[in-house]
Amino acid sequence: MSLQKYIRDIQGFPKEGILFKDITPLLINPEARNKCLELLVSTLKDKKIDKVVGVESRGFFFGMLIAQELNVGFIPVRKPNKLPYKTISAAYDLEYGTDTLEIHIDAIQNGDRILIHDDVLATGGTAKAVCELVERLGGEIVQCNFLMELAFLNGRAKINGNEIFAAITY
Repeated sequence: MSLQKYIRDIQGFPKEGILFKDITPLLINPEARNKCLELLVSTLKDKKIDKVVGVESRGFFFGMLIAQELNVGFIPVRKPNKLPYKTISAAYDLEYGTDTLEIHIDAIQNGDRILIHDDVLATGGTAKAVCELVERLGGEIVQCNFLMELAFLNGRAKINGNEIFAAITY
């Protein structure tokens, strides 16, 4: 099954000059969604993972499913002022601006083995910020895991040698 046929291109979203990869058709189709989950966990069978970090907002969809499949905890990383407890934050650049992400200060214990999941690896700014948050809390990154990678943007270069897996590569 080709998962690419379930990813819809939207020109000019969220702003002119951006080609947005819409995963809604993938989420709607149970067969495609299950195949995607199977691919996302396929490289994790022999890795010890304590928690999955899912990145707001599209990283929550499969991040939670991966955590369920692995029977481990799930940690949301969110935009500023969305988490109710004490947080640490990291700023990052997007291909269309800048933003900040936050994580609860008690979400990761020293030595926890962490899988980071997000929907897309583009320029690498978001992934770099999440890696920074995990490491600041004492977590060990096992893998950075993505639904898709836009390889032509070379986001891998910003993730400091962490293992990377993407179910789809453009």
